[in-house]
Amino acid sequence: MQAPEIGGVRVRQGDGSTVRLARGASLTDLSEKINVDVSNLVQVLFNLGEMVTATQTVAEDTLAVLATELNYKIEIVSPEDEDRELLESFDIEFGENEGGEDELEARPPVVTVMGHVDHGKTKLLDAIRKTNVVAGEAGGITQAIGAYQVATEVDGQERKITFIDTPGHEAFTAMRARGAKSTDIAVLVVAADDGVMPQTIEALNHALAAEVPIVVAVNKIDREGADPTKVRGQLAEYGLVPEEYGGDTMFVDVSAITGVGLEQLLEAVVLTADAALDLRANPEMDGQGVAIEAHLDKGRGPVATVLVQRGTLHVGDSIVAGTGYGRVRALLDDHGHNVDEAPPSFPVQVLGLTAVPGAGDSFIVVDDDRMARQIAERRASRLRMAAQAAGTRRKTLDQLFDSLEKGEEQELRLILKGDGAGSVEALEDALAKIDVGDEVSLRVIDRGVGAITETNVSLAAASNAVIVGFNVRPQGKATEMADREGVDIRYYSVIYAAIDEIEAALKGLLKPIYEEATLGQAEIREIFRSSRAGIIAGCMVTSGSLRRNSKARLLREGVVITETSISSLRREKDDATEVREGFECGVTLANYSDIRTGDVIETFEMREKARS
Repeated sequence: MQAPEIGGVRVRQGDGSTVRLARGASLTDLSEKINVDVSNLVQVLFNLGEMVTATQTVAEDTLAVLATELNYKIEIVSPEDEDRELLESFDIEFGENEGGEDELEARPPVVTVMGHVDHGKTKLLDAIRKTNVVAGEAGGITQAIGAYQVATEVDGQERKITFIDTPGHEAFTAMRARGAKSTDIAVLVVAADDGVMPQTIEALNHALAAEVPIVVAVNKIDREGADPTKVRGQLAEYGLVPEEYGGDTMFVDVSAITGVGLEQLLEAVVLTADAALDLRANPEMDGQGVAIEAHLDKGRGPVATVLVQRGTLHVGDSIVAGTGYGRVRALLDDHGHNVDEAPPSFPVQVLGLTAVPGAGDSFIVVDDDRMARQIAERRASRLRMAAQAAGTRRKTLDQLFDSLEKGEEQELRLILKGDGAGSVEALEDALAKIDVGDEVSLRVIDRGVGAITETNVSLAAASNAVIVGFNVRPQGKATEMADREGVDIRYYSVIYAAIDEIEAALKGLLKPIYEEATLGQAEIREIFRSSRAGIIAGCMVTSGSLRRNSKARLLREGVVITETSISSLRREKDDATEVREGFECGVTLANYSDIRTGDVIETFEMREKARS
């Protein structure tokens, strides 16, 4: 039986089975899975109007269309599944298996502080820790994730609690969502004088999606106009019913300024953990957990803040964190003191990695440095493929010809550098949401953590890109090189400014929109013939004004006869630049003489219209 023809090419049809592919897969990867010659797949897509090479990263929707034509189903493997399969290939178990019941020990609850911007989350944590975190934040906005452990006494017993402080600004949604997923309990901070706000609901939805218990801290009760009862009523509408109203959510009234209610809040967290959760882990395992934040330190190299979720992390362990790997040189607690080990639920800074991991990347302890390097390289390769897939733009032949006719497509290319992995990711997510239409596009060609280097500048020069530095500055001769190469470097410390300025730059790339503005009309009352000037229209300006050299159209009984311009304009015997309504004038039209009495001359100009 002969193979059916698809897109003008004879290709063997599939049996409807599912093909699993990694994000960023190429046609070669697909051809190996379905045992079809890759050249046939290239030809099929070409005939369907898509130009893709055999080894080029293919967009997921393109793969789905091709698979449907070939009678297969495509399943793009999630990053989590890819990572799990990668670790399984090295005989590493990551996640749930923690040994027998007798090996498990109680661990402190991990608490995420969430809520609307400026509702006092960091000040509340600041009061608990009795340190000043917020003073160092640009504009008073938390722009990185911090993790801190505090102790409190409940029923005469000392209990530890690990807090994760997530940023409140809307652009940090991804970081906040990740914070909720790495936590046991969410503390939702709501200002008593402000009530429930949009980001309060957003934070609540993240916590509900992570299926974690919620404790509500009603902050700023010392403020004038504070109404804790109103907050309880508002949140009850969203399913958080206070215990005093017959519900199961603990509400605690607090003030970060006066310190009222802080002990009760810590007690509520411990009681909620004891009532709703079985928080135990095996401290004898190899350490596993998540990188909460990471940055590049000038003296110490890559520094990752990690939360140990199971097992114990020791100094000297071989570790993989995201695409970074290495041997743990030092562990620092949240006060900057050196520690030898980090048990479950303990946040520490790790020194000794080769690269800065992404915020939210998992970390694992492995047998030796060689295995760590292999896992990190495989992860880096997978991330490169995923980034290429995300940046792949589908372009059909028709679209290609259209863009050639219109001229080169306008595109703003950016290189993002920031002080932390979470900041860079949040900034990139915020920029991706800027929409100014199809005429221009924004593409992040590189992103990284740490100072702006000469390598970044040379890439920007080659790609005609702009470098965006978020709380970082150039190092070495990067500034001098940028000046020499004409590379634009922009520095920001608050994310609002970066988003606004880049959106303005994108709008600046747009071709201007013009709209017609009518200047005036004049009725032709008499026609004069001059050997020097030709046909002269004797007119009465009936509205607006007539200007010399302005664009004009001749109307006859409401119909446009021609579009031209006013070549000369006279008032009595003198040349005039403008004649206003109610005055008579003599007009000659450029390159047009077929005028009649009763015709109307309308003048207009094209004005640039501001884009909304």
